[in-house]
Amino acid sequence: MKKTCDQKERENPHIPLSTFQYPLSNTHYPKMKRIGAHVSIAGGIENAPLNAGKIGAKAFAMFTKNQRQWKAPALSPASVEQFRRNCADHGFEPRHILPHDSYLINLGSPEKEKLERSREAFNEEMIRVERLGLTMLNFHPGSHLNGLRPDECLRLIADSINKALEQSENVTAVIENTAGQGSNLGFRFEQLAALIDMTEDKTRIGICLDTCHLHASGYDMGNAEAAKTVFNEFDRTVGMRFLRGMHLNDARHPAGSRLDRHASLGKGTIGLDTFRFIVSSLDFEEIPLILETPDSDIWKEEIAILYSFTGN
Repeated sequence: MKKTCDQKERENPHIPLSTFQYPLSNTHYPKMKRIGAHVSIAGGIENAPLNAGKIGAKAFAMFTKNQRQWKAPALSPASVEQFRRNCADHGFEPRHILPHDSYLINLGSPEKEKLERSREAFNEEMIRVERLGLTMLNFHPGSHLNGLRPDECLRLIADSINKALEQSENVTAVIENTAGQGSNLGFRFEQLAALIDMTEDKTRIGICLDTCHLHASGYDMGNAEAAKTVFNEFDRTVGMRFLRGMHLNDARHPAGSRLDRHASLGKGTIGLDTFRFIVSSLDFEEIPLILETPDSDIWKEEIAILYSFTGN
């Protein structure tokens, strides 16, 4: 009998959580903004929290493997333990870490073979996140590739999510809104709401909003008042209770361009006013606010600028 990805991964036993603990929750401390960036895992996944610490981050995102390959070696117990220790040493809790899945995965593919391969890869990513002791996996919903109607593709994506949740534990599937390029879905709030509605376990589904994607897909983020209107619409259509994280990126092109081209903060068509509003608002406390801006050399500076807006 062919082994499932869950069985294969679990042949390498998990390190019991009791052997190492992340920092205690900040329940009894003032809430704050958790700003960071999508950092490299070069040299081993355990290096991600170290790289985040170097740039003054209080949250981070990462890939759990090479994002441009389908397969990857199982995480070693030594890497898992060191990853957890490095997170603790730098004050990173699981809820402030937002790993991202492979770009190859299309959970709504109209081709059966590619759909099954994507589902298997996504399930494996969920298990990798679980082994690291993390609680979220960020992913792009999928594309119909002009082979399905959008509603049929959304149903396939939801089925893919449900299957992955059945084969994993304790990990929330976090859907990222898209810019609406090509046949990508998830660029309208109604599509995100439909995916949540079709997800069987509502306790393990969430949303990550990318500011560049919002702007590009037609939700004008060009100033603070416009951004307030967008978030109010998101709350009415989807619900702020499902927001698990954000990607803070300026946009190279105007609102509604449908082009996913990130810009450094203040150097695009969104502008610093919107980011000042986001990091000053109480609506975005204690969720990872992640930079994916194009110049990693200035991430430390961008994080410092964002924190200067919070008054912390």
